[in-house]
Amino acid sequence: MAEPRTRAGRVALMATLVATLVALLAATGGMGLAQERTSLKSLRGDVGLEEIGTAPPVVKQDTPSDGMFGRAYRQQPPLIPHRIETYQVTKDFNQCMTCHDWPANIKAGAPKVSETHYNDREGNRLDKISGTRFFCTQCHVPQLDAKPLVSSTFQNATEVK
Repeated sequence: MAEPRTRAGRVALMATLVATLVALLAATGGMGLAQERTSLKSLRGDVGLEEIGTAPPVVKQDTPSDGMFGRAYRQQPPLIPHRIETYQVTKDFNQCMTCHDWPANIKAGAPKVSETHYNDREGNRLDKISGTRFFCTQCHVPQLDAKPLVSSTFQNATEVK
């Protein structure tokens, strides 16, 4: 089906889709919905929406013996192999950079951030970390040795070969 080019056409299409959905639900009496509600299990367990659940167990942060985690896919940002919950990152200060920015990384024995982190959006080379790369946990995350929430058959890139 071709997408309408005008706002009125899009509104009319949306109204038609909603009406069709309502008709289907009325015709089936919402049969599948009642069955699904009883078979679905929340990750919160049997705790109701209005109740406060118990906190999840504290899981020890996994730290590899060689200091680096393998990657699950090409160009995956490296995982963080240490605790960071007390690190301060604001628009004016990034505690990660006290060890990972050059030349402090040499003294700290920490990997230096990628050279790409010193380029702005237009590709211009900067003397400091670009503002678009300043909030590390947008891409980099700590790794925990925790039980998966759902089962998965995922294999990382090196396991598939």
